[in-house]
Amino acid sequence: MATEPDPDRLRELEARLSKVKAKEPPPRSAAAKGFSQGELAWRMVIELATGIMLGSGIGYGLDVLFGTLPVFLVIFSLFGFAAGVRTMLGSARELGRKAEQANKEGN
Repeated sequence: MATEPDPDRLRELEARLSKVKAKEPPPRSAAAKGFSQGELAWRMVIELATGIMLGSGIGYGLDVLFGTLPVFLVIFSLFGFAAGVRTMLGSARELGRKAEQANKEGN
């Protein structure tokens, strides 16, 4: 075993390291700066669940008020679902616009 490292191998290693350091880092996702994909997905899930819960709560409240238990609950649950989906699509559209804008600025 040699106590000193081989100088040829060290020069080779330095050349390979400099090549790797010279490469550009991979581009970051332009979906939304500061947010990971998981955070964006959870945001959309929460928007959908909130719409359904609000619609169900309003429907249940109206059913209790008028004494017609399943009618308004079903109707407003569906309205809540539709509102949640609409909000999710709006968020996705907004993120798409931000991504396009970031791509235009980057090029």
